Amino acid sequence: MRKLLGDSSVLPSASSTRSFALAFALAAAALPVGLACSSSGATPLPTLDAGTEEDAATPIDAAGDAASSSDAAVNKAARCASTFGSDLTAPYGRLDGTVLAIVAPSDRQCPTFNNDHVVLEVKANGNVYRMVVNVLSTQGPPDVYYTTTPHALPAPAFAEGWHTGVSLDYATDLSMHVGNFTPVAFDALVKKVVDAIPLDGKVSVYSSTSGGGSSHLVHRNRNGQDGAIVLDADGASPTFMLFHFDEQQF
Repeated sequence: MRKLLGDSSVLPSASSTRSFALAFALAAAALPVGLACSSSGATPLPTLDAGTEEDAATPIDAAGDAASSSDAAVNKAARCASTFGSDLTAPYGRLDGTVLAIVAPSDRQCPTFNNDHVVLEVKANGNVYRMVVNVLSTQGPPDVYYTTTPHALPAPAFAEGWHTGVSLDYATDLSMHVGNFTPVAFDALVKKVVDAIPLDGKVSVYSSTSGGGSSHLVHRNRNGQDGAIVLDADGASPTFMLFHFDEQQF
């Protein structure tokens, strides 16, 4: 599911609930005894309401199975965490840290996989946090619009941890508008996002959160609360990964 600022959450249908139960049972049966993702962080994975971008493990359909979590040589989900920190504070901020894992919709062995989002796990100050990134629109045309742009990281400078009192606007701060973006289909966007983000790389992620260990709305929003992933965030040439939906104009 996705939601813009001000949108209402979309509750799952009965059929999607039944699909979830079946997919979960099949996935569980397929796992070898004793298989578990690595554990790091301060608190257990929180229970989150269904139907939001902060969903915990959710099923994927047959189309989602085709999405590659990474190129064949690297399994970027291998170090996925099962416990998470609790230092994120509502409503918006920037997390600076190191990429621990990237969980694609096909990475159902991880406790935080999501059927229409890529979950970027970022380690900061000893804890891991979930950055939940839309790769499919569930309202209107399904393709998410995507682009990248080189740009210096706005103040404050990169420093590990959660930063409040920050803002980001695609148009005002980055001079990026709808004409700079290209619609990308689900499977292709999953691959672009996963392949672009290096494990152990330094990233900054602008996002919204209700607090705790998970954040979302990593896309165009409003009021200086746009979401983005910044690669090489502590380096000389940061690159912004930007996302928006079909109905958004800016």
